[in-house]
Amino acid sequence: MTASNNVLGGMSPEEFLRDYWHKKPLLIRGAIADVGPHVDFSVLAQLAQRDDAESRLIENRNGKWHLERGPFRASRFRKLPDTDWTILVQGVNHHLSHIDEILWRFNFIPYSRLDDLMISYAPPGGTVGPHFDAYDVFLLQVGGKKRWQISAQHDDDFIEDAPIRVLKDFRVEQEFVLEHGDMLYLPPKCAHYGVALEPGMTYSIGFRAPPAQELATQFLVYLQDRVCLDGVYADPDLKRQADPARISDEMIDQVSALLSKISWNKDTVCDFLGHYLTEPKSHVFYDAPEEDLDEDEFAERVADSGLVLDRKSQILFCDACVYCNGEKLAATPDDFALWQAFANQRKLKPSSFGADMLATLYDGYQAGYWHFAEV
Repeated sequence: MTASNNVLGGMSPEEFLRDYWHKKPLLIRGAIADVGPHVDFSVLAQLAQRDDAESRLIENRNGKWHLERGPFRASRFRKLPDTDWTILVQGVNHHLSHIDEILWRFNFIPYSRLDDLMISYAPPGGTVGPHFDAYDVFLLQVGGKKRWQISAQHDDDFIEDAPIRVLKDFRVEQEFVLEHGDMLYLPPKCAHYGVALEPGMTYSIGFRAPPAQELATQFLVYLQDRVCLDGVYADPDLKRQADPARISDEMIDQVSALLSKISWNKDTVCDFLGHYLTEPKSHVFYDAPEEDLDEDEFAERVADSGLVLDRKSQILFCDACVYCNGEKLAATPDDFALWQAFANQRKLKPSSFGADMLATLYDGYQAGYWHFAEV
């Protein structure tokens, strides 16, 4: 049985995608019981003090919501009460290898949609309130018990002046108590409300769903760096206007003609998505290797051990193009199958590579995008 079958409780990925994905909730009892060392409060508190981790602390005090963003001082956590708060850390898969392994069990969803694995810890009463997410999510309970209530309601009336989006009127339709290893899948816009009954963690496997406005904005930024139009505005037949402050129809028509030269096609969108979808978040950085190998020494090592992607790296491909961490790689047609394997499996078997691929692999190794497999 594949990892995805285990994650889905024996259901095939095809059945899940056909009947549930983006459509309706699914409760999976005993989905993932063996999660390795638990990322509990002590681990999350340490991560939340780091500059390279996104973290939040949400409290409900006397009926009012409070939000703080990290990095935090260790002393902040010593002031927390026994109940009614939640600490959340995004992208824990970037920092812990056994959490990264859990994330990639969801490889039945395209990597272009897979985002990160966020972990939250809450004592009894801890919650972030009833809310919607605009994306698909799997909620895995690790330790303790948590009550989840869900609703198919479509109103989006939120509490005014709250620092987080909490629904004013949440109408419960279904209720589940999740224990260790249980998992709840929720499609976008499924209202949900989780409250910790016992101290425990929720591992949230989230998926990218960029708003249309963000895609449009980023695409225009992408075009801005690549569009080059010839010529300048000119009006040799300019006539005196009765209203000098009026923007003339002639000027509007000429500028319209200039802008109509901006065009794109499927290849343009492919290239945009390759850069956009693999671009690391602003707080992510890569560590250069400790060993300063020259290219010949690198070739010998990679032939012996192979390579694995850094946990923070993403390779995607489209048509004949390969992208990694916001960059388009120099991938020749002869090497394309190897790059596909590297992207799909996130590792590259030991081999002797051609000069072109070896040069690109060496550059990525020096940048910290991948490492020797035994590291």
